Amino acid sequence: MDDSDAEAFGLVNWIVCVILLLASVVIGIFAALRGRGNNSTEEYLLGGRRMSSLPVALSLIASTISAISILGLSSEMYFYGTQFSLVLAGTLYGTFFTQAIVVPILYPLETVSVNEYISLRFGCHKLRKVASINLVANNLLYNGFCLYAPSLTLSTVTGLSSTYSIIIMGIICSFYISLGGVKAIVYTDVVQTILMFLGIVVTIVICVVDLGGLGNVFHIANEGERLQFFNFDPSPLVRYTFWSVQVQGVYNMISWIGISQMGYMRYSSVPSVTLAKRLCSYYFVGLCALWLIFFFAGIVAYATYSECDPLTSGRIDEPDQILPYLVVRKVSHSPGMAGLFAAAVYSGMLSSMSTYANSSASLIWQDLFREMKFFKGYSDAKATKTLKITSAAIGLSAIGFAMLVKHLGSIVVVTNSLLNAGSGSLTGIFVTGICAPWVSLKGAYAGFITALAFSLWLMIGQFIAGHGQTEKLPLSTEGCPENLYNWNSTSTVMTTVPSDEPYEEAAEKTIYDLSYCYTGMLGIVLNYIVSSLVSVFIGPPNPADVDARLISPSFLRLYTRLWIFFKGHNSLTAESVPDLDVFALSAPKRSEIPTEPKYTPISAR
Repeated sequence: MDDSDAEAFGLVNWIVCVILLLASVVIGIFAALRGRGNNSTEEYLLGGRRMSSLPVALSLIASTISAISILGLSSEMYFYGTQFSLVLAGTLYGTFFTQAIVVPILYPLETVSVNEYISLRFGCHKLRKVASINLVANNLLYNGFCLYAPSLTLSTVTGLSSTYSIIIMGIICSFYISLGGVKAIVYTDVVQTILMFLGIVVTIVICVVDLGGLGNVFHIANEGERLQFFNFDPSPLVRYTFWSVQVQGVYNMISWIGISQMGYMRYSSVPSVTLAKRLCSYYFVGLCALWLIFFFAGIVAYATYSECDPLTSGRIDEPDQILPYLVVRKVSHSPGMAGLFAAAVYSGMLSSMSTYANSSASLIWQDLFREMKFFKGYSDAKATKTLKITSAAIGLSAIGFAMLVKHLGSIVVVTNSLLNAGSGSLTGIFVTGICAPWVSLKGAYAGFITALAFSLWLMIGQFIAGHGQTEKLPLSTEGCPENLYNWNSTSTVMTTVPSDEPYEEAAEKTIYDLSYCYTGMLGIVLNYIVSSLVSVFIGPPNPADVDARLISPSFLRLYTRLWIFFKGHNSLTAESVPDLDVFALSAPKRSEIPTEPKYTPISAR
């Protein structure tokens, strides 16, 4: 980057950025002081289950929209076109599934750890611990990406080393996420969501005006082949098609909101299951609004640099720096604008890191620490202090993870590839448990291990073989002042395709070229199929022995019909679950379930 970029940021921008970020810290401190004297772990983690759905929805939006989304989604539009934007349609389908199938089963559990469902459903604490370790590992890795992504912004607009940025912001984040618990995070996230919205929208408006209006922006994008929506290629080896992005959208909603610890803690913090479902709708609307803004920012960036690509010409070092570069070059002349943008990006980081650190701490305490001899007998006050220390430690650990992920590639692709591989099998346990009443403990183990092993093998193979990459759409440097390619620059990407040189597809593709959009859902499908086959082979449980409260009623009715068809009415015994009228082939209505659940986990079958 040029030295002029650092100078362009200036004192006013620094002041604006620091003041806005301090506001987040102050809110955390205020929430901590206000809640002083209340040492309940439930209050710290779930806000006493009395929170309003709208601010919690805004918190969910801020938590899942990190700097990865702000920078990564815009760069995906810039380099690969708009096909990925249809991921929002898939997210809608995922919202329906989460509201209809997942939330009605998990919300009534009234537990702190979402993984307690695994203990209740399969009667095995070991499987629950394995699931918790898997989920915490994914959260730690994601926190590293969250912390690394905004360092690209600060290094682009100020010239500050990304290493210093990671260390400073990691320490600040660790401090404030340990203060006020979920209430501090939720109310801080509301401010941060507004900041993200304002920072990006103002930048886009200024650039659109400079480009001569929306019509001209879309005309340039269309000429550059960026407007692509309906690629119906059925091949799963193509990175973005109509089909692949639908699958990714469905998986995003189920894994982010329905089954993740972060999502479970949010919808469990509202007073009723109706509000929990409504929260999902609010989240979907807010997600669409912000993601569409990020997508459009990438199109505006392309329209601005259609004749002089900053990456190919060596003006930036990473693809994900395209939006910060646009800001520093186009709006830095307006006092405070670059500072507002930097604050917006860092707000996304703070909200995501705080949420994932908080949810990871809850998993570590509930599923791992609490059962250890050292922690047994801890009072609520001591447990809450332990949670705060754990949250801070998780925040600090993100610094090390951020250093590790600096050179892995495009943050959207790498983040989704790694997280899909790690979380697909875990999400599959829940989907299988809820939607496959015939699955036993041994089947669940077999499905989880198979799906996890396959996903990790595929991910590692892609990184080692260097496959799974897609060539960028045509880029040009003809309008650059030097009017030549800076081939000596270490930042030049040799796979970039100039506008006058057609790209020749590789003659042969392998499974390692599978689009990352499919890997998460593949983990769910593999888990479901393998666990079902193993359970049927060794002998599935009697429908009457499955706790109806832990199974989707529709799937339990289907299983009961199949059981009766193959084994007859006499094979059913309803003694263990008297609420299940198996002969009427209907599961109990949720209103008929006692307020105080009597869960009796089934032993290993």
